[in-house]
Amino acid sequence: MFMLSHVIESGRGKCPFSPREPFTARLTDGELYAGTSVDFMGANAAIFRTSVHGNSQHYIRTEAYDHNWLNEPEFVGSFSIPDTHSPDDDKVYFFFKERAVEAGQWDKRVYTRVARVCKNDVGGKRSLINRWTTFLKARLVCSVPGPNGVDTQFDELEDIFVLETKDLQNPTIYGVFSTSSSIFRGSAVCVYSMASIRAAFNGPFAHKEGPDYRWVEYKGRIPYPRPGTCPSETYDALHKSTKDFPDEVVSFMRQHQLMWEPVLPLGARPVLTRVNSPYMFKKVVVDRVDAEEGPYDVLHLGTDDGKVVKAVSVIKDNWDTEEIILEELTVFQSPSPILSMELSTKRQQLYVSSEVGVAQLGLQRCELYGADCAGCCLARDPYCSWDGQTCSRYFASSKRRARRQDIKYGDPWSQCPITDDDSESVEVKSVYGVEGNSTFLECVPRSTQAQLRWTVKPNKDNQQQALSRELPQSNDDRSLHMKRGLLIQRLELADVGIYTCTSHEHSYSQVLARYRIHIIPNHSLHPARYQQNPHNPNQPSPVIIGKINPAAVGVAGFHSQVGTPNAPPPLPGHRNSWLSQNPQFSLKSYKDLQLVGGNGMSVDEYCEHLWYREKRRQQKLRTLKLKQESRKARVRRNNPPEIPL
Repeated sequence: MFMLSHVIESGRGKCPFSPREPFTARLTDGELYAGTSVDFMGANAAIFRTSVHGNSQHYIRTEAYDHNWLNEPEFVGSFSIPDTHSPDDDKVYFFFKERAVEAGQWDKRVYTRVARVCKNDVGGKRSLINRWTTFLKARLVCSVPGPNGVDTQFDELEDIFVLETKDLQNPTIYGVFSTSSSIFRGSAVCVYSMASIRAAFNGPFAHKEGPDYRWVEYKGRIPYPRPGTCPSETYDALHKSTKDFPDEVVSFMRQHQLMWEPVLPLGARPVLTRVNSPYMFKKVVVDRVDAEEGPYDVLHLGTDDGKVVKAVSVIKDNWDTEEIILEELTVFQSPSPILSMELSTKRQQLYVSSEVGVAQLGLQRCELYGADCAGCCLARDPYCSWDGQTCSRYFASSKRRARRQDIKYGDPWSQCPITDDDSESVEVKSVYGVEGNSTFLECVPRSTQAQLRWTVKPNKDNQQQALSRELPQSNDDRSLHMKRGLLIQRLELADVGIYTCTSHEHSYSQVLARYRIHIIPNHSLHPARYQQNPHNPNQPSPVIIGKINPAAVGVAGFHSQVGTPNAPPPLPGHRNSWLSQNPQFSLKSYKDLQLVGGNGMSVDEYCEHLWYREKRRQQKLRTLKLKQESRKARVRRNNPPEIPL
């Protein structure tokens, strides 16, 4: 019992015993339809309809403790969807997963179901009193067709989303499924039409018969009116209410709630699959976006590790589908599962929640695709198009002729004014590294569908005419190809040269970054010594050629202090490094390392010297603070406050 509007209400069918139990509810026409557990242990569940204020239609539910109705269900969602223009045909649909009764007594296989009840169902007159007389359920299938008729099943429903269309009777149903297999781990997204769901409910019933009570298709006589049909005075004056149904119909409904034929997805396969991925899909919302070629359904998928994946499925000319991952965002720092997602098309925002907090995300980030036409076209994002100057939000009402967009093929050659390859215009950035250390060359593709390829033009013995070669895509013990660039784990003197990162997608390629790597040999990093300053012969200049401890400085720190685009490259095999040949460069640019060389200390000794100096400074500050507090205490003791008489 609970208090609602100063009226004591029964909680039966309105709320679960535990907030962590699977629960779904839908408030429509002043009535609350809910799927929830009926006991504290959560062993039994039911689908209820109760009045919100207790003054309307009476309480009604599914049959208790009969596993043919519901068998350990986990409810996912419920929706009110009209079947025809007559309000008498309005129904409420429930989506859930349960143990499959048709799989066998000892088989704990899980199936996804879609069930429906009529809104005007008031139960039977002599049988099924206060029980649904129109309750039917069918299996919802999401599988990938395999060889020899063996399909890969995604049986467990995680989330459901009903995408409303202009036709309120025929929305599009999106479901996120996971596999219960112990062999592999995967997720899938399947799409269903209301026509296929209604066809399953209008098809044959499932039935147990034979000596072993196997489930088979029921081929006997079906009573009139057809079980599961909503009563309507307009179509049948003899059956204005479910209490007017003949006993034969009510008796049939008590034994036949399951339909024989399953509901198959559009295209007979998922629109998106992820197998053996580091994350699993848990939530889904869908936004129908108007693009140049027509509407596209953009999927926003929440994962179990706090990510939001934006994807779209494209139908090709041969009716094959192509999965396109547009974006993958890490919303929360800690890997917390996405609990809920809400879409606001008016504000163009996506609201995401987890146990960590709530986040607000924009539906489109067109500026990330760059300002050029090719990059915007290759992104294949229905939200974005090239407007002649940059990649920006696409509006169907726009009259600008310069807009370019190609979601279906992503072909910039047919959309953009592309000139010949001008890779030489990309700036060459100099990177300096120590022999045996590592370095990272950053290169981020503007499209998630693009592949990165690296080529190197070696600079052997200062020969600028050396031929470029492509680095192998497979990783080895020295280099790793990563999503954001190339990691060279151990530099060698032979690695000197120009490295070019090229993005390849379809028939289009584009140079994204170019780096010139300079290697400082290990043998040139020996204890510091003084060298004559050419500008002032009487004053020696400190030369930084002492050995550097990578653990103390780090690769990134060494790059920031040693790298400069104006410095001449080292000469491989030469005894001295370019630092020892250019004392003025060291003197002007690297003050911290100059102190190391000038005092004859190594980097480790210099860091230890700084640590002791900082420690002495903090000790002096503490001593000064104690003296000040002691002085204030003496003043308070010698000058006590006067007490007024």
